[in-house]
Amino acid sequence: MSKLKLGVIFGGMSTEHYVSITSGTSVIKNLNKGKYEIYPIYIDKDGKWYEYSKKISEIDILQVGEEIEEKVLISNPIEYLQECDVIFPVLHGLYGEDGTIQGMLEMLKKPYIGCKVLSSSICMDKAYAKIIFEKARINQAKYVYVKKENEKHVYVDKNFNEEKCSLEEIANIVEEKLSYPVFVKPSNSGSSVGIKKAHNKEELINSVKYAGEFDRKILIEENINGREVECAVLGNEDARASCVGEILPAEDFYTFDAKYKNAESRVVMPAEIPENISEEIRRTAIKAFKVADCTGLSRVDFFIENNTNRVIINEINTLPGFTQISMYPKLWEKMGVNYSELLDKLIELAIK
Repeated sequence: MSKLKLGVIFGGMSTEHYVSITSGTSVIKNLNKGKYEIYPIYIDKDGKWYEYSKKISEIDILQVGEEIEEKVLISNPIEYLQECDVIFPVLHGLYGEDGTIQGMLEMLKKPYIGCKVLSSSICMDKAYAKIIFEKARINQAKYVYVKKENEKHVYVDKNFNEEKCSLEEIANIVEEKLSYPVFVKPSNSGSSVGIKKAHNKEELINSVKYAGEFDRKILIEENINGREVECAVLGNEDARASCVGEILPAEDFYTFDAKYKNAESRVVMPAEIPENISEEIRRTAIKAFKVADCTGLSRVDFFIENNTNRVIINEINTLPGFTQISMYPKLWEKMGVNYSELLDKLIELAIK
């Protein structure tokens, strides 16, 4: 029987370029070479497409920060993709997790792993994901939504009325609606890139400026005092949830460095929480997955609020990390599905 021609795309133009390289090489390393003819495709930070020319059997997992050395420019990416039977876009963040590459693959009529255009774009944009969750009555943190227009800022209220404001005025609105500390986030970003915790007006204004370097849409959220937990979802219409894993960050919150560089950060799987709370998280993860019209895979992140045990959704990641330390594959491994088997299942879901 002939092998399935599988294109694995990684790298990309987002702030998560290096994480994607680690995820992509992890996927290639763990794919069943007897089942798949692998086409490794690397996109550099400028958007140029390359064939990763290293012999497949010799490709090892690169660590965050390492670059691709052995590469040959692909003169016509469309023709190259047409050679593949199915595509695995192991791309995190903008241009990879936001519906951009998914739209391209839809135009080429190529099956691909993961969420489709609509769900990818909704979940990548935290502001719009919040609107969907609010409609579905899924508990979430209170927030203020701000847009940056050139050097000006616009406050967007719950009814989408817009008001141009100075940063001082934005801070006053936040202080009226929320209490310190608050988290300031770019609406479209991942791996905690661009996020800061503000404890006062000065820090808030500086954090809004900083987030604006990564996206024109900015979320300012109330701080939730609680435990950080995650749940992996796998499937299409018949989606199922993994056990719940708890994050124990080495820093004040789960920053980029805490995720990928600080060995003191660790996870507990399954999380040491009451069974009823675990079941609520798993049910809510599947609900959020379906509400956002997700397919294939997603990792859904939550808080369990201290004192109340209230389950609060944080966000959905439609292409979560696939590094050797990433929660998504580790959660399914805890459920008895090893890395290679998980990849097989994801590919099967894509070509159903």
